[in-house]
Amino acid sequence: MTIYSYDFTGVGARAKEKVNWRSCGRVTEVIGLTVEARGFRASIGELCRIGQGEQSVLAEVVGFSGDKLFLFPFRSLHGIAPGSVVQPLRQRLMVHCGDHLLGQVLDGLGRPLLGGDAPVGHPYPLDQSPPNPLVRTRVDSIIETGVKAIDLFLTAGNGQRLGIFAGSGVGKSTLLGMIARGSTADCNVIALVGERGREVRDFLERDLGPEGLKRSVVVAATSDQSALMRIKSALTATAIAEFFRDQGKNVLLLMDSVTRFAMSQREVGLAIGEPPTTRGYPPSVFALLPKLLERSGTGERGSITALYTVLVEGDDLNEPIADTVRGILDGHIVLSRKLAERNHYPSIDVLQSVSRLATDLANPDHLRIVSQCRTLLAVYRQNEDLINIGAYIKASSREIDEAILKVPQIMEVLAQGVEERYLLEAALEKLKIALAR
Repeated sequence: MTIYSYDFTGVGARAKEKVNWRSCGRVTEVIGLTVEARGFRASIGELCRIGQGEQSVLAEVVGFSGDKLFLFPFRSLHGIAPGSVVQPLRQRLMVHCGDHLLGQVLDGLGRPLLGGDAPVGHPYPLDQSPPNPLVRTRVDSIIETGVKAIDLFLTAGNGQRLGIFAGSGVGKSTLLGMIARGSTADCNVIALVGERGREVRDFLERDLGPEGLKRSVVVAATSDQSALMRIKSALTATAIAEFFRDQGKNVLLLMDSVTRFAMSQREVGLAIGEPPTTRGYPPSVFALLPKLLERSGTGERGSITALYTVLVEGDDLNEPIADTVRGILDGHIVLSRKLAERNHYPSIDVLQSVSRLATDLANPDHLRIVSQCRTLLAVYRQNEDLINIGAYIKASSREIDEAILKVPQIMEVLAQGVEERYLLEAALEKLKIALAR
């Protein structure tokens, strides 16, 4: 018999009757962040409570070997001692979803970050399988982000999944805030996975703003929290987005960052004895990434348009996580450090970036204009060094002459202030004017 009334979000438990000791186990060993326990049976993903009273710790079963179970805690293990009681709760994590979540900031388990009333709403499991590919509807309608460079050159659709690839300090969070405020989605779900504690409030007040927060649900797990809590924050945000999608809404899911999600899974995998393979990442990381990323997209009703930031080490776009994520998603947006150093924001390198559905979504006139601009930008980039040192002789090439004349005007169109929002038609008109000059 279960002796705890557990609220699925990990808020806690209260004793309702005496503990049935026959169903409990004991802590036998703690190595790093992993708890080894014996004396009871539980399945992978099941919740357990270690210890009793206020010192108890919620944990999840992440592995087993023979009669040993490996548990990973949701917080520090202070107060846990050899022989501490381990009580299986016979339940899995769920998040309570509903319209009441809009405007709220939640922790990794779906609880209000500043505390508050017990969760209400529809309980929704964190672990879900991606939709059957044959019941997904096709991506056939444009979602406007309000960011000119994306809407013009990387036109995205409702239900598309894109990655934002960048090194540190080139404007990922600012770009996410611009998209969250300016998109035409019905609501936003934003996951801040492993973010610095200082930057959570900065993102809410500076990048997202009060208007953006009103139509958003923010799930935040800071870098000081356990690896399992950081993993669950990504799953919680995805589950909330799935709930709104199942209500028939077009949802925008923003996750910053999928790299920290992968690092958290690496921490868990190595702690339970998985062998490190590619650059220290165990196999479970590369198995978990597609399970997470494929959950977004279109469904039978509604859609989840997802943007996942990928922090590339040393601006290396071919490092393992970036390469894996790029192969799963429907396009990638590359932020350039060179553009950021020139004070060009958003620092999107449109030549390195790709939207795999742009040709299906944009009209022929739009595609023609963007194609002309890409050609001019490519010609300019190939000859930039010659132009900058004055080695290029004017009139040597008609293409280069045209690029020298028009590329600065194209780049001016692609630059955008943080508070500015442009409709696609207005942005396209500006691009036409730049080409006609």
